[in-house]
Amino acid sequence: MSTPVSDQTITDISHVIQLSVAPVFLLTSIGTILGVLSTRLARIVDRARAIGERLEGATEERAGLIHAEMRTLAQRRHLVNLAITAGTTAALLVCVSIATVFLGAVMKANVAMTVASLFILAMAAFVAALVSFLREILLAVRSLDLV
Repeated sequence: MSTPVSDQTITDISHVIQLSVAPVFLLTSIGTILGVLSTRLARIVDRARAIGERLEGATEERAGLIHAEMRTLAQRRHLVNLAITAGTTAALLVCVSIATVFLGAVMKANVAMTVASLFILAMAAFVAALVSFLREILLAVRSLDLV
C-alpha cells in the first residue's frame, strides 16, 4: 500500500523541476555546439579523403603541398575531437547534476555542494570545448589560401 503524496512533496518536486530548467537550456546549447563540431569533423575527413586521392600520381612539389595540408587537417581533426570530448563531458556533467538535484529532493539530502561542483566542472568542460573550437577555426582560417 503506497502512501499518499503530500502537497509539500508536490511543491518540492515542482521546485526541483523549476531549478532544472536552466541546465536543460545549457544542454540545448551544448547539443548545438556538438552538432556544429560533428559537421566540421565530417568536412575535415571528407577533405582529407579528397586530397589523399590526389596524392597518387602527384608531382613531388604537389605531393609536398598535399602532405602539408594533410598535417593541418590532422591538427584540425585533433582540435575538433578535443572539443567534442569536452562538450560531451560537459553535457554528461549537466545531466548528472540534474539527476543529483532530483535525488537530493527525493532523499531529502543536502546536495548543494555536489551540484555546485558538478555544474562548475560542466562549465569548465564547456569552456574547454569552446576554446578548442576557436583554436580549430583559427587554424582553418590561417591555413586558407586566398591568393
